Amino acid sequence: LNVDTRTATEYGVVRTFADMIFSYDTANVTGSAPSAFSAGNPSLGLYHAFIQFAGFTMGRTVSIFDAPWQSYNAGGPDTVPGGSNHVTGINQFAYTADFGQGITGSIALEEPTTQSNGQGNLWNIAAAGAVPAFITGAYGANGWGGTRSPDIVGAIRVDQAWGLGQISVAAHDLHPAYYGTTEPTGHPSDKWGWAVMGSLSIKNIPTGAGDSINLNAVYTDGMSKENFQVLFPATFFMYSGTGLAGAYQSVGFAGISDGVFSSAGGGIETTKSWGVRGGYTHNWNPYWVSAIYGGYAALSYSTTAKGLICGAFFNTFAGAAATATCNPDFNFGVIGVNTVWTPVKNLAFTADLSWSRLDQKYSGTITGANTAVATAAKPVAVYELKDQNSLTLMLRAQRNF
Repeated sequence: LNVDTRTATEYGVVRTFADMIFSYDTANVTGSAPSAFSAGNPSLGLYHAFIQFAGFTMGRTVSIFDAPWQSYNAGGPDTVPGGSNHVTGINQFAYTADFGQGITGSIALEEPTTQSNGQGNLWNIAAAGAVPAFITGAYGANGWGGTRSPDIVGAIRVDQAWGLGQISVAAHDLHPAYYGTTEPTGHPSDKWGWAVMGSLSIKNIPTGAGDSINLNAVYTDGMSKENFQVLFPATFFMYSGTGLAGAYQSVGFAGISDGVFSSAGGGIETTKSWGVRGGYTHNWNPYWVSAIYGGYAALSYSTTAKGLICGAFFNTFAGAAATATCNPDFNFGVIGVNTVWTPVKNLAFTADLSWSRLDQKYSGTITGANTAVATAAKPVAVYELKDQNSLTLMLRAQRNF
């Protein structure tokens, strides 16, 4: 349900907007919530709620860091990496200046904890917790110490008949909790992460009226969720078969973090990443539209962070030190196609097929009691560490009114 009011005043138009949702989703096999608001039961949510006045935006809406299409360069699922996406809204106080000729500049203070998955993990290795969580992509306790400063975000954008271009920058304070459970255990100093993204849209291309190409490229240091966007899982694991003699199955897992710290390792070791994303949309006629899209991103830990992660977890798997190598770096890619049929205005039917690949950097096999993952019904066994693939078909019916 959308509410949009606009009032003309001597200071310009005053706008208020709210986007309220009702959703119902079934829980997935691991029992975790499959959407931003649902926990497997009917639920209410709020994506956007803001006031705009005299160039200011106050409230919850998309980040000015985002490209205008968020992570949907040409449609697709919420797991395409290569740029930010705050389509469900982030709390902010922003100002946009219009310089004319389609050129605008924006600056904002944004609250990164608006969404439950709005920040990458900040792993405290000293408070690691259960070792079996390692093969689900959790490399320690999430050691955020609260929010001491809002994110500082800026963007310059050019809108012309040919399309648009945008450069976005952001800075993010990593404020850690204590090494242990009490104040005397101490904590590392705060550290600032940052991200930069370029976005480009090309319109009026020779293939047809309304066709477009949308592109992004992003680099992050301690601000990984501007690459693996907030609707992307912060940790994940994937199983499949194996051809290795003696192995029960294969597994691939990955964890997305802004940084890693430990009482044994001193300060915060920030996590770096880069990504690219693009999409091409073609209009066959007023009723049929097809698109192809893709994204690819890489995340890497520092040498010190790898030593902390691998030393605390990996070698606890029986035989791991002798039969496997530990490297938590990973790459993740998605490519897909879709077709949308709009038989009448504001009614759309979509079929979207996408293929994803986790290119993880672990190798060899692991075994021992810590390989059991109860939420996935996986037993204690020998598992091959292997890259994983998945294929997803999304069918969607949407009516706007």
